[in-house]
Amino acid sequence: MKNNKAKALLAQYKKGKVSPQERAELETWYNQQAVQNPSLKDHHDFAGALNELDEAFPFQTITKPVKIYRWTLIASAAAVIFCLSIGLYFYMDKAGAGKQLQFANDIKPGGNKAFLTLADGSKISLTDALDGAVAEQAGVSITKTKDGQLIYTVAQQDGAVDRNAGFNTIETPRGGQYQIKLPDGTQVWLNASSSLKYPAVFTGTTRTVELKGEAYFEVAKDKHRPFKLRSGKQELKVLGTHFNVSAYADDSQVKTTLLEGSVQVTGAEGSLPGKDLILKPGQQSQFSAAGLTVKMADTEEAVAWKNGYFKFNDEDIATILKKVSRWYDVDIQYEGKMTDKIFNGKVSRYGNVSEVLQILQLTGAIQFKIEGRRIIAMP
Repeated sequence: MKNNKAKALLAQYKKGKVSPQERAELETWYNQQAVQNPSLKDHHDFAGALNELDEAFPFQTITKPVKIYRWTLIASAAAVIFCLSIGLYFYMDKAGAGKQLQFANDIKPGGNKAFLTLADGSKISLTDALDGAVAEQAGVSITKTKDGQLIYTVAQQDGAVDRNAGFNTIETPRGGQYQIKLPDGTQVWLNASSSLKYPAVFTGTTRTVELKGEAYFEVAKDKHRPFKLRSGKQELKVLGTHFNVSAYADDSQVKTTLLEGSVQVTGAEGSLPGKDLILKPGQQSQFSAAGLTVKMADTEEAVAWKNGYFKFNDEDIATILKKVSRWYDVDIQYEGKMTDKIFNGKVSRYGNVSEVLQILQLTGAIQFKIEGRRIIAMP
Protein backbone atom coordinates (compact mmCIF):
# COMPACT_ATOMS: atom_id res chain seq x y z
CA MET A 1 0.00 0.00 0.00
CA LYS A 2 1.36 3.44 -0.93
CA ASN A 3 1.75 6.28 1.56
CA ASN A 4 -0.98 8.44 0.04
CA LYS A 5 -3.49 5.61 0.33
CA ALA A 6 -2.39 4.95 3.91
CA LYS A 7 -2.90 8.61 4.83
CA ALA A 8 -6.35 8.62 3.27
CA LEU A 9 -7.30 5.46 5.15
CA LEU A 10 -5.90 6.89 8.36
CA ALA A 11 -8.14 9.94 8.08
CA GLN A 12 -11.18 7.71 7.69
CA TYR A 13 -9.91 5.31 10.37
CA LYS A 14 -9.83 8.03 13.04
CA LYS A 15 -13.45 8.89 12.20
CA GLY A 16 -14.49 5.25 12.55
CA LYS A 17 -15.47 5.08 8.88
CA VAL A 18 -13.39 2.17 7.60
CA SER A 19 -14.42 -1.39 6.91
CA PRO A 20 -12.82 -4.31 8.80
CA GLN A 21 -10.84 -5.05 5.63
CA GLU A 22 -9.48 -1.49 5.41
CA ARG A 23 -8.69 -1.42 9.12
CA ALA A 24 -6.75 -4.68 8.93
CA GLU A 25 -4.94 -3.51 5.79
CA LEU A 26 -3.84 -0.24 7.41
CA GLU A 27 -2.64 -1.83 10.64
CA THR A 28 -0.68 -4.53 8.82
CA TRP A 29 0.92 -1.90 6.57
CA TYR A 30 2.16 0.12 9.56
CA ASN A 31 3.80 -2.91 11.11
CA GLN A 32 5.44 -3.95 7.86
CA GLN A 33 6.93 -0.46 7.66
CA ALA A 34 8.20 -0.76 11.23
CA VAL A 35 9.93 -4.05 10.40
CA GLN A 36 11.63 -2.61 7.33
CA ASN A 37 12.56 0.69 9.02
CA PRO A 38 13.00 0.44 12.82
CA SER A 39 13.41 4.23 13.10
CA LEU A 40 9.85 4.71 11.87
CA LYS A 41 8.53 5.22 15.38
CA ASP A 42 10.74 8.31 15.75
CA HIS A 43 9.26 10.05 12.72
CA HIS A 44 6.83 12.60 14.13
CA ASP A 45 4.19 12.09 11.43
CA PHE A 46 3.95 8.36 11.89
CA ALA A 47 4.46 8.38 15.64
CA GLY A 48 1.65 10.91 16.01
CA ALA A 49 -0.57 8.94 13.68
CA LEU A 50 0.02 5.76 15.64
CA ASN A 51 -0.85 7.51 18.91
CA GLU A 52 -4.03 8.85 17.36
CA LEU A 53 -4.90 5.37 16.16
CA ASP A 54 -4.54 4.03 19.66
CA GLU A 55 -6.77 6.77 21.07
CA ALA A 56 -9.43 6.34 18.40
CA PHE A 57 -9.47 2.56 18.50
CA PRO A 58 -8.08 1.29 21.83
CA PHE A 59 -6.75 -2.24 21.57
CA GLN A 60 -6.47 -4.70 24.40
CA THR A 61 -3.06 -4.51 26.08
CA ILE A 62 -1.01 -7.66 25.84
CA THR A 63 -0.55 -8.97 29.37
CA LYS A 64 0.59 -12.48 28.54
CA PRO A 65 4.33 -13.00 29.22
CA VAL A 66 6.38 -12.78 26.05
CA LYS A 67 8.17 -15.96 25.00
CA ILE A 68 11.47 -15.15 23.29
CA TYR A 69 12.79 -18.66 22.55
CA ARG A 70 16.04 -18.40 20.57
CA TRP A 71 15.22 -15.20 18.72
CA THR A 72 15.95 -11.61 19.72
CA LEU A 73 13.48 -8.80 19.22
CA ILE A 74 14.10 -5.82 17.03
CA ALA A 75 13.72 -3.18 19.71
CA SER A 76 12.24 -0.33 17.70
CA ALA A 77 9.71 -2.42 15.81
CA ALA A 78 8.72 -4.15 19.02
CA ALA A 79 8.14 -0.78 20.68
CA VAL A 80 5.62 0.18 18.00
CA ILE A 81 4.00 -3.23 17.88
CA PHE A 82 3.75 -4.12 21.55
CA CYS A 83 3.09 -0.68 23.03
CA LEU A 84 0.12 -0.04 20.76
CA SER A 85 -0.96 -3.66 20.49
CA ILE A 86 -1.91 -3.31 16.84
CA GLY A 87 -1.18 -5.33 13.74
CA LEU A 88 1.54 -7.92 13.72
CA TYR A 89 3.99 -8.99 16.40
CA PHE A 90 6.17 -11.88 15.31
CA TYR A 91 9.54 -12.54 16.91
CA MET A 92 12.39 -11.93 14.49
CA ASP A 93 16.12 -12.48 14.33
CA LYS A 94 18.48 -9.76 13.17
CA ALA A 95 19.72 -11.77 10.22
CA GLY A 96 16.22 -12.17 8.81
CA ALA A 97 14.95 -8.66 9.47
CA GLY A 98 16.00 -7.17 6.15
CA LYS A 99 15.01 -10.03 3.89
CA GLN A 100 12.13 -9.63 1.46
CA LEU A 101 10.58 -12.61 -0.27
CA GLN A 102 10.04 -12.51 -3.99
CA PHE A 103 7.51 -14.88 -5.52
CA ALA A 104 7.02 -15.75 -9.17
CA ASN A 105 3.28 -15.66 -8.58
CA ASP A 106 0.95 -14.70 -5.76
CA ILE A 107 -2.48 -15.74 -4.49
CA LYS A 108 -5.32 -13.43 -3.56
CA PRO A 109 -7.27 -13.86 -0.32
CA GLY A 110 -10.65 -15.50 -0.06
CA GLY A 111 -13.95 -13.65 -0.22
CA ASN A 112 -17.73 -13.98 -0.06
CA LYS A 113 -18.31 -17.33 -1.76
CA ALA A 114 -20.94 -19.91 -0.92
CA PHE A 115 -23.52 -22.35 -2.25
CA LEU A 116 -27.10 -22.65 -1.02
CA THR A 117 -28.94 -25.97 -1.28
CA LEU A 118 -32.72 -25.72 -0.91
CA ALA A 119 -35.05 -28.32 0.54
CA ASP A 120 -35.99 -29.56 -2.95
CA GLY A 121 -32.32 -30.28 -3.73
CA SER A 122 -31.74 -27.33 -6.07
CA LYS A 123 -28.35 -25.67 -5.63
CA ILE A 124 -27.65 -21.95 -6.02
CA SER A 125 -24.21 -20.36 -6.35
CA LEU A 126 -24.36 -17.28 -4.14
CA THR A 127 -21.05 -16.20 -5.64
CA ASP A 128 -22.68 -15.80 -9.05
CA ALA A 129 -26.26 -14.91 -8.09
CA LEU A 130 -27.36 -11.30 -8.51
CA ASP A 131 -28.09 -9.21 -5.42
CA GLY A 132 -31.73 -9.27 -4.38
CA ALA A 133 -34.25 -12.12 -4.23
CA VAL A 134 -32.58 -15.51 -4.62
CA ALA A 135 -35.50 -17.85 -3.95
CA GLU A 136 -38.87 -18.25 -2.25
CA GLN A 137 -40.01 -21.39 -0.53
CA ALA A 138 -42.84 -22.27 1.83
CA GLY A 139 -43.77 -18.65 2.51
CA VAL A 140 -40.16 -17.63 3.20
CA SER A 141 -38.24 -15.19 1.00
CA ILE A 142 -34.45 -15.53 0.65
CA THR A 143 -32.46 -12.43 -0.27
CA LYS A 144 -28.79 -11.87 -1.07
CA THR A 145 -27.21 -8.52 -0.13
CA LYS A 146 -24.24 -6.88 -1.82
CA ASP A 147 -22.04 -7.26 1.28
CA GLY A 148 -22.17 -11.07 1.30
CA GLN A 149 -25.17 -11.85 3.48
CA LEU A 150 -28.13 -14.16 2.99
CA ILE A 151 -31.36 -13.08 4.73
CA TYR A 152 -34.42 -15.23 5.43
CA THR A 153 -37.69 -13.33 5.87
CA VAL A 154 -40.74 -15.25 7.09
CA ALA A 155 -44.18 -14.17 5.90
CA GLN A 156 -46.18 -12.23 8.49
CA GLN A 157 -49.26 -14.42 8.14
CA ASP A 158 -48.79 -17.77 9.86
CA GLY A 159 -51.04 -19.41 7.31
CA ALA A 160 -48.67 -18.46 4.49
CA VAL A 161 -45.80 -20.49 5.99
CA ASP A 162 -45.31 -24.19 5.31
CA ARG A 163 -44.33 -25.73 8.63
CA ASN A 164 -42.92 -28.76 6.79
CA ALA A 165 -40.62 -26.77 4.54
CA GLY A 166 -37.59 -28.99 5.15
CA PHE A 167 -33.93 -28.06 5.53
CA ASN A 168 -31.58 -25.74 3.69
CA THR A 169 -27.78 -25.92 3.69
CA ILE A 170 -25.29 -23.13 3.09
CA GLU A 171 -21.69 -24.18 2.47
CA THR A 172 -18.50 -22.25 1.82
CA PRO A 173 -15.57 -23.64 -0.21
CA ARG A 174 -11.93 -23.20 0.67
CA GLY A 175 -11.28 -19.51 0.16
CA GLY A 176 -14.88 -18.60 0.96
CA GLN A 177 -16.89 -17.02 3.78
CA TYR A 178 -20.49 -15.90 4.14
CA GLN A 179 -22.98 -14.39 6.55
CA ILE A 180 -26.56 -15.54 7.02
CA LYS A 181 -29.57 -14.30 8.93
CA LEU A 182 -31.67 -17.33 9.85
CA PRO A 183 -35.50 -17.31 9.86
CA ASP A 184 -35.57 -16.63 13.64
CA GLY A 185 -33.24 -13.60 13.34
CA THR A 186 -30.07 -15.39 14.46
CA GLN A 187 -26.95 -14.04 12.72
CA VAL A 188 -24.26 -16.50 11.61
CA TRP A 189 -20.82 -15.81 10.11
CA LEU A 190 -19.50 -18.89 8.29
CA ASN A 191 -15.75 -19.36 7.87
CA ALA A 192 -14.00 -21.07 4.95
CA SER A 193 -14.65 -24.74 4.17
CA SER A 194 -17.72 -24.88 6.41
CA SER A 195 -21.42 -25.71 6.16
CA LEU A 196 -24.58 -25.01 8.14
CA LYS A 197 -27.79 -27.04 7.88
CA TYR A 198 -30.97 -25.42 9.22
CA PRO A 199 -34.75 -25.50 8.74
CA ALA A 200 -36.28 -23.11 6.25
CA VAL A 201 -38.82 -22.44 9.03
CA PHE A 202 -38.18 -23.14 12.72
CA THR A 203 -41.00 -25.18 14.23
CA GLY A 204 -41.59 -27.04 17.48
CA THR A 205 -40.05 -26.29 20.87
CA THR A 206 -36.41 -25.98 19.78
CA ARG A 207 -34.36 -24.33 17.03
CA THR A 208 -31.83 -26.92 15.88
CA VAL A 209 -29.01 -26.44 13.35
CA GLU A 210 -25.96 -28.51 12.36
CA LEU A 211 -22.45 -27.15 11.74
CA LYS A 212 -19.38 -28.52 10.00
CA GLY A 213 -16.30 -26.30 10.09
CA GLU A 214 -16.31 -22.94 11.87
CA ALA A 215 -18.91 -20.25 12.52
CA TYR A 216 -19.66 -17.34 14.82
CA PHE A 217 -23.23 -17.06 16.16
CA GLU A 218 -25.30 -14.21 17.55
CA VAL A 219 -28.40 -16.10 18.61
CA ALA A 220 -31.76 -14.31 18.69
CA LYS A 221 -33.35 -14.52 22.13
CA ASP A 222 -36.40 -16.77 22.47
CA LYS A 223 -36.98 -18.09 26.00
CA HIS A 224 -39.66 -20.48 24.76
CA ARG A 225 -37.50 -22.14 22.08
CA PRO A 226 -33.87 -22.91 22.99
CA PHE A 227 -31.32 -22.80 20.18
CA LYS A 228 -29.43 -26.08 19.69
CA LEU A 229 -26.26 -26.49 17.67
CA ARG A 230 -24.88 -29.89 16.73
CA SER A 231 -21.27 -30.16 15.55
CA GLY A 232 -19.96 -33.69 15.27
CA LYS A 233 -20.65 -35.40 18.59
CA GLN A 234 -20.97 -32.13 20.48
CA GLU A 235 -24.22 -30.30 21.17
CA LEU A 236 -24.80 -26.76 22.46
CA LYS A 237 -27.96 -25.40 24.04
CA VAL A 238 -28.55 -21.64 24.34
CA LEU A 239 -31.36 -19.12 24.63
CA GLY A 240 -29.59 -16.04 23.29
CA THR A 241 -25.85 -15.51 23.22
CA HIS A 242 -22.69 -14.80 21.18
CA PHE A 243 -20.19 -17.62 20.63
CA ASN A 244 -17.75 -19.16 18.17
CA VAL A 245 -17.50 -22.85 17.30
CA SER A 246 -14.59 -24.43 15.45
CA ALA A 247 -15.46 -28.00 14.45
CA TYR A 248 -13.35 -28.91 11.42
CA ALA A 249 -13.21 -32.62 10.68
CA ASP A 250 -9.40 -32.55 10.36
CA ASP A 251 -8.92 -30.92 13.78
CA SER A 252 -8.59 -33.08 16.89
CA GLN A 253 -10.89 -30.90 19.01
CA VAL A 254 -14.16 -29.02 18.75
CA LYS A 255 -13.62 -25.62 20.37
CA THR A 256 -16.49 -23.47 21.64
CA THR A 257 -15.65 -19.95 22.81
CA LEU A 258 -18.28 -17.88 24.62
CA LEU A 259 -18.28 -14.09 24.31
CA GLU A 260 -21.67 -13.23 25.79
CA GLY A 261 -24.48 -15.03 27.66
CA SER A 262 -24.22 -18.69 28.62
CA VAL A 263 -23.99 -22.00 26.79
CA GLN A 264 -24.50 -25.58 27.88
CA VAL A 265 -22.04 -27.94 26.16
CA THR A 266 -22.58 -31.67 26.09
CA GLY A 267 -21.35 -34.73 24.24
CA ALA A 268 -23.99 -36.03 21.87
CA GLU A 269 -25.33 -39.57 22.06
CA GLY A 270 -22.63 -42.13 21.30
CA SER A 271 -19.70 -40.01 22.46
CA LEU A 272 -17.52 -40.84 25.42
CA PRO A 273 -19.15 -40.04 28.75
CA GLY A 274 -18.32 -36.77 30.46
CA LYS A 275 -20.21 -34.21 32.47
CA ASP A 276 -21.97 -31.34 30.74
CA LEU A 277 -20.40 -27.90 31.00
CA ILE A 278 -21.98 -24.48 31.43
CA LEU A 279 -19.67 -21.90 29.87
CA LYS A 280 -19.32 -18.36 31.16
CA PRO A 281 -18.22 -15.41 28.99
CA GLY A 282 -14.49 -15.60 28.29
CA GLN A 283 -14.34 -19.39 28.60
CA GLN A 284 -13.63 -22.01 25.95
CA SER A 285 -14.64 -25.67 25.98
CA GLN A 286 -12.62 -28.28 24.13
CA PHE A 287 -14.33 -31.51 23.14
CA SER A 288 -12.30 -34.51 21.97
CA ALA A 289 -12.20 -38.27 22.29
CA ALA A 290 -11.06 -37.78 25.87
CA GLY A 291 -14.19 -35.82 26.78
CA LEU A 292 -14.95 -32.19 27.66
CA THR A 293 -12.62 -29.68 29.27
CA VAL A 294 -12.89 -25.93 29.85
CA LYS A 295 -10.36 -23.11 30.15
CA MET A 296 -10.15 -19.32 29.96
CA ALA A 297 -9.95 -18.19 26.34
CA ASP A 298 -8.43 -15.48 24.21
CA THR A 299 -11.73 -14.34 22.72
CA GLU A 300 -10.00 -12.00 20.27
CA GLU A 301 -8.14 -14.96 18.80
CA ALA A 302 -11.31 -17.05 18.55
CA VAL A 303 -13.13 -14.47 16.42
CA ALA A 304 -10.12 -12.94 14.65
CA TRP A 305 -11.12 -14.64 11.38
CA LYS A 306 -14.54 -12.94 11.51
CA ASN A 307 -12.89 -9.55 12.06
CA GLY A 308 -10.45 -9.94 9.17
CA TYR A 309 -7.33 -11.26 10.91
CA PHE A 310 -5.22 -14.29 11.50
CA LYS A 311 -4.17 -14.35 15.15
CA PHE A 312 -1.75 -17.00 16.40
CA ASN A 313 -1.14 -17.74 20.08
CA ASP A 314 1.65 -20.24 20.67
CA GLU A 315 0.81 -22.14 17.47
CA ASP A 316 3.06 -24.45 15.48
CA ILE A 317 3.65 -23.98 11.78
CA ALA A 318 1.36 -26.86 10.78
CA THR A 319 -1.62 -25.30 12.57
CA ILE A 320 -0.92 -21.89 11.05
CA LEU A 321 -0.57 -23.23 7.51
CA LYS A 322 -3.79 -25.22 7.89
CA LYS A 323 -5.61 -21.90 8.40
CA VAL A 324 -3.74 -20.39 5.46
CA SER A 325 -4.73 -23.35 3.30
CA ARG A 326 -8.44 -22.98 4.06
CA TRP A 327 -8.59 -19.23 3.50
CA TYR A 328 -6.38 -18.94 0.41
CA ASP A 329 -7.54 -22.24 -1.16
CA VAL A 330 -4.02 -23.62 -1.44
CA ASP A 331 -2.36 -26.96 -0.80
CA ILE A 332 0.57 -27.18 1.62
CA GLN A 333 3.65 -29.31 0.96
CA TYR A 334 6.46 -29.78 3.48
CA GLU A 335 10.07 -30.45 2.51
CA GLY A 336 12.64 -31.44 5.12
CA LYS A 337 12.25 -31.37 8.88
CA MET A 338 9.94 -28.60 9.99
CA THR A 339 10.75 -26.19 12.78
CA ASP A 340 9.37 -27.02 16.20
CA LYS A 341 9.20 -23.33 17.14
CA ILE A 342 5.84 -21.82 18.03
CA PHE A 343 4.58 -18.49 16.75
CA ASN A 344 2.62 -15.55 18.09
CA GLY A 345 1.24 -12.96 15.72
CA LYS A 346 -1.61 -11.04 14.17
CA VAL A 347 -1.90 -10.18 10.48
CA SER A 348 -4.64 -9.21 8.05
CA ARG A 349 -6.48 -11.93 6.10
CA TYR A 350 -7.17 -9.47 3.30
CA GLY A 351 -3.68 -9.26 1.84
CA ASN A 352 -2.23 -11.69 -0.70
CA VAL A 353 -0.79 -14.90 0.70
CA SER A 354 2.75 -13.61 0.15
CA GLU A 355 2.21 -11.02 2.89
CA VAL A 356 1.57 -13.75 5.45
CA LEU A 357 4.46 -15.88 4.19
CA GLN A 358 6.87 -12.94 4.22
CA ILE A 359 6.16 -12.24 7.88
CA LEU A 360 6.57 -15.90 8.83
CA GLN A 361 9.85 -16.08 6.97
CA LEU A 362 11.18 -13.00 8.77
CA THR A 363 11.35 -15.12 11.94
CA GLY A 364 14.23 -17.01 10.33
CA ALA A 365 12.59 -20.33 11.21
CA ILE A 366 11.03 -21.23 7.84
CA GLN A 367 11.19 -20.51 4.08
CA PHE A 368 8.49 -20.73 1.38
CA LYS A 369 7.97 -21.17 -2.35
CA ILE A 370 4.71 -20.76 -4.27
CA GLU A 371 4.04 -23.07 -7.23
CA GLY A 372 0.60 -22.58 -8.74
CA ARG A 373 -1.85 -23.05 -5.86
CA ARG A 374 0.68 -24.96 -3.80
CA ILE A 375 2.83 -23.55 -1.00
CA ILE A 376 6.05 -25.40 -0.27
CA ALA A 377 7.37 -24.97 3.28
CA MET A 378 11.08 -25.61 3.93
CA PRO A 379 13.32 -25.34 7.02
